[in-house]
Amino acid sequence: MPITASRLPTPDQRQQRSLHVAQAAAQVAYDNLGQDIVLLDLREMTAVFDFFLLVTGASRRQLHAIADEIEHNLKDHFGEKLMGMEGYAAGTWVLQDYGDLVIHLFDDKAREYYALEQLWTGAKRIDWQPAVPPHIAKLD
Repeated sequence: MPITASRLPTPDQRQQRSLHVAQAAAQVAYDNLGQDIVLLDLREMTAVFDFFLLVTGASRRQLHAIADEIEHNLKDHFGEKLMGMEGYAAGTWVLQDYGDLVIHLFDDKAREYYALEQLWTGAKRIDWQPAVPPHIAKLD
């Protein structure tokens, strides 16, 4: 069946999906013990992308684990394709580009050096609350 104009997502539907994908990526980072997780809404500041996700990891291994898990989760659950990745080999900063969503994973020193929160001070922070990880169950 061909796609018609009436079947295309509206800009609002596209942005809602983009937000949902960004929140899912934040949850994956949280589940993999990422710290200082910040989700910035850049829709009013640039037409290039909608959201930045910023996450700090404690080690190269953790940054790789977070990046790998985000990539698998977004592909498996949303059909998102990674458009580009930088910094993975260096291990102090990883950038994942999903078009509407750009993910920055840093170690402490790289996060401080790049200071993206200060660069995008006019960006709205999404009030993102993580779900309780599945491995932490309430005991009765």
